[in-house]
Amino acid sequence: MAKSEEKKEETPIEQKPLKERLKHQVKEFVLVFGGFLLLNNFVIASFLVPTGSMENEVMTGDFLMVNKFLYGASTPRNIMFTNVRLPWAMLPGFKDVKRGDVIVFEFPGYREEVNPAEFTFYLKRCLALSGDTLEIRNRVVYINGEAAPLPKNMKFNYSPKPPMYIEERIFPPGSPFNEDNYGPIVIPKKGMTMEITAENFYQWETFIRRDGHQPVLLNDGTVLIDGVPTKNYVVEKDYLFGMGDNRDNSLDSRFWGFIPRENVVGTPMFVYFSVMGTDEYVARKAMAGESMRMEFIYTTFSGHNLLLDIASKIVLVVFNPEMIRFGRIGNVIG
Repeated sequence: MAKSEEKKEETPIEQKPLKERLKHQVKEFVLVFGGFLLLNNFVIASFLVPTGSMENEVMTGDFLMVNKFLYGASTPRNIMFTNVRLPWAMLPGFKDVKRGDVIVFEFPGYREEVNPAEFTFYLKRCLALSGDTLEIRNRVVYINGEAAPLPKNMKFNYSPKPPMYIEERIFPPGSPFNEDNYGPIVIPKKGMTMEITAENFYQWETFIRRDGHQPVLLNDGTVLIDGVPTKNYVVEKDYLFGMGDNRDNSLDSRFWGFIPRENVVGTPMFVYFSVMGTDEYVARKAMAGESMRMEFIYTTFSGHNLLLDIASKIVLVVFNPEMIRFGRIGNVIG
């Protein structure tokens, strides 16, 4: 009896057929990847800060955890890791954007662009809501006639520009403004009526096209919108006005225009990882007479697409752990 029991114990467990095992593994992958997509599109997402326009609230190289369901989650807006856009729809949110909120949004395009050349997300602070009147006087922002609260990490790098100085890059085109003395300007609100004349047509042409209509100015000064003569335009969407906390180093609504409310995808919560900018790290190493380890990986593979950028950054951090900014991990964004 003992021998027969030993034989039974030594009998190998029968393995499932290869086809069945593969089917099981594929099923597990689909469930995990599907859960990731649900979280990424409707609950939380990661955002890498690409520029210094919001310093010192957030820094270039910060990885932020973004709350996507607070303002209303949306279905995917693009194919992951590509610029290919998808039809999308928004779900109701728990609250709306408030003045002073830091927002992540789909970039609407530069001043003369109806659609941006590339699909990308931006990070700015919302200064004004639809229907608000915004004005900047000697760098002080006024909303509806009252001075706006100052962000705790706001900064300037250069001397202020005088009111009479006109910045050619400013929005709307041809306006007698500069970034330190701007407006007053009303942030468009759905249903608001704007007067459109031959004199201001080119200021608002791109805005109307972004809003989904086709404006034309005839030689006799007549304005057509979708082929119909008119002197007024009724706004189709709600808009926001965003600015960077690093006021002298921020391309924002002062330069490229209003942010459609529907473009907002979420608000950052905290920094979960942070790495020093590659150029900054290379400069520091050069001052010490050293070079960045695995630098050829970065120079060879970065700048081609998002996947290669991420992969090359990971390699750099693994071989150059001094790039990690541990002191910023856990910082709450506000």
